[in-house]
Amino acid sequence: MKKDNVKPLCGRELVDLVIKSLEEKLAEKIVVVDMNNKSGAADWFIICQGDNTSHTSAIADGVMRVLKEKHTSPWRYEGVEEGRWALIDYTDVVVHVMLPELREFYNLESLWR
Repeated sequence: MKKDNVKPLCGRELVDLVIKSLEEKLAEKIVVVDMNNKSGAADWFIICQGDNTSHTSAIADGVMRVLKEKHTSPWRYEGVEEGRWALIDYTDVVVHVMLPELREFYNLESLWR
């Protein structure tokens, strides 16, 4: 297949690859929130945490590296270098990698369930 014909990942295939890459970087407490019947912001939120800022940055970098290899780049990302709360937006899938204390404070899982 020619490289020009390669399409970016989307939907459940994208969710599955994000989860796999999170697991490879030892992300903790991975939760997938199905947003299909809720807000129009995204179809899925994936929320996880890392032990410290270096770990959360490595998790976020790992996700973006794996997906880039599959010709899928984020629409937008922020917080990756700082490592407290990285947000990676793939349009239909939004990935949140957070420190445990921020995750507990913002409690995104409860907000969107």
